[in-house]
Amino acid sequence: MDRDVHRAPRLVIAEDDPLLREGLALLLRAEGMDVVATADTAESVLDAIDEHEPDVAVLDVRMPPTHTDEGVRAAVEARRRHPGLAVLVLSAYVEQSFATDLLTGGVSGLGYLLKERVGRVEEFMDALGRVAGGGTAIDPEVVAQLFTRSRKDTRLERLSPREREVLALMAEGLGNSAIAGRLVVTDGAVHKHIRSIFAKLDLSPADQVDRRVAAVLHYLENARAPRR
Repeated sequence: MDRDVHRAPRLVIAEDDPLLREGLALLLRAEGMDVVATADTAESVLDAIDEHEPDVAVLDVRMPPTHTDEGVRAAVEARRRHPGLAVLVLSAYVEQSFATDLLTGGVSGLGYLLKERVGRVEEFMDALGRVAGGGTAIDPEVVAQLFTRSRKDTRLERLSPREREVLALMAEGLGNSAIAGRLVVTDGAVHKHIRSIFAKLDLSPADQVDRRVAAVLHYLENARAPRR
């Protein structure tokens, strides 16, 4: 879809709790976002996305009728129907399998956050802005759990503790300057760590892919594989 960079992002919200749904809509409107529709089921949010063609869909993981993974399945289907759609999925708990299920369509314009982040308005809006801009925002708690399971591929074991920290922050969607600020190091040090990560993960500069995205995908996708 064509997007005017000068207008506010257009959003659709899917949340079955009416108080949270309306509260989220009020928050986003107060922050200058254009909430074009809200929905309380996975089916109705897909209809709303088809009708309004928003820039971003914000969906709860657990929705009627079974309150299991309807929101995730709706997110995957919405991105299949509308490849340019950015999706931010909200969950009350760390549900790793749901987070990794979303990776099948790639990580561009994708976010997975715990609902508790919504109350931290600045942090939440920063994540939403990254997702709307085509970036990634994976909740630090989800990233931490994925890292504890990432043991199958021995290349990850080549990374130093600091390089693991840098890669985890890359997986959250942070840029070099933000990583430097979080770790209290220089931008140059972050750049050096990232180059080392690329080398240890055998990501060649000649590859016709974004090595940063490839490194994050390698890390996240590896966590999806069953442990033996």
